[in-house]
Amino acid sequence: MSKKARLILAMVIIEAVLAGIWWYLARFGIANPDRVTADFQAVVGQTMGMAMGGLLGLGFILFFVAASNDRKAAQNKTRR
Repeated sequence: MSKKARLILAMVIIEAVLAGIWWYLARFGIANPDRVTADFQAVVGQTMGMAMGGLLGLGFILFFVAASNDRKAAQNKTRR
């Protein structure tokens, strides 16, 4: 499995976990309005959105690094 494929798989799994946490916190806030502050949903949305977006941006950069490493490995493999 190439490094690009492993990175994509890892990013999908991590993003799914973060989405699950986001879903859990949103449902918790809806189910327990007396236990959370009035701006709980907005804070959770901003925080989780920023975390998921930041991770996706980092994954985008890492994808190009992985592609470069895959190309270098393929070139070294053909030289031998």
